Amino acid sequence: MKNNQMNQAAIHAVFLILTVACLFPFLLLFMSSITSESAIVLDGYSLFPSEFSLEAYSYLWTQRGAMFSSYGITISITVIGTFVGLLISALLAYPLSRHDMPLRGILSFLVFFTLLFNGGLVPTYLIYTEVFHMKNTLMGLIIPGLLTNGFFILLIRTFFSNSIPVQIIESAYIDGASEFKIFYRMVLPLSLPILATIGLMLTINYWNDWFNGLIYVTEPRLFSIQNLLNRMLSNIQFLQQNNMGGNSSQTAANLPMNSVRMAMAVVGIVPLVCIYPFFQKYFVKGLTIGAVKG
Repeated sequence: MKNNQMNQAAIHAVFLILTVACLFPFLLLFMSSITSESAIVLDGYSLFPSEFSLEAYSYLWTQRGAMFSSYGITISITVIGTFVGLLISALLAYPLSRHDMPLRGILSFLVFFTLLFNGGLVPTYLIYTEVFHMKNTLMGLIIPGLLTNGFFILLIRTFFSNSIPVQIIESAYIDGASEFKIFYRMVLPLSLPILATIGLMLTINYWNDWFNGLIYVTEPRLFSIQNLLNRMLSNIQFLQQNNMGGNSSQTAANLPMNSVRMAMAVVGIVPLVCIYPFFQKYFVKGLTIGAVKG
């Protein structure tokens, strides 16, 4: 009995150390964002800085109009993209999980094929801009490369195959239920773990995406928060390096570059940190069950 208690205490200690190790980068990030520039230059990044400063957040507050607009764009594309992407992935994964579906093997191969090959950046850009006219539109931030992918579809398909009893579907058929009703009323409610897992992955992808905005968006009114922060940082660096003279470059030269960079990271990551606990109970279960090969 005593040995079991010691073993449990040791396991808890190990997990406590791992938890602290995971939290350490976020804590260091935040502390660096409220550290003065001179302290970072002299002492480097530290959990216990010698001098605190909110100058980085003061600078971001001066850009609050653009930031609130960018947050609105990011929230919009994240909500729409996550919902539509999850719906499309589930609708495609469900028939692939049915062993009685015609051409199931060919369609599964086509989904898997997209994981190995793509058309390349230039053809993709031309298709989305010249054919679908997604340049400077919200669709350019939602569809290209983010809406869904083969990995998510295969994960959901495997979950459906392993976790949804065939007897339930057959009994629903006997009761006269249609395919759509079976999918909507029976399959989806039993699949919350994998749906929450894929939904969280899609949310993170959309929230952190800056590449689509860099390629498909040139109008500032459509900048996502990641694109805005990236461009703000690039502009400050450009003004500091070129030292063009004038009030604007003088202001940029006096900005706390290192702490501003950390403050931008904090502003970008806080919303994800806030929503993650609501998905955590589904995340591990959905990922482990969905990853088992059927």
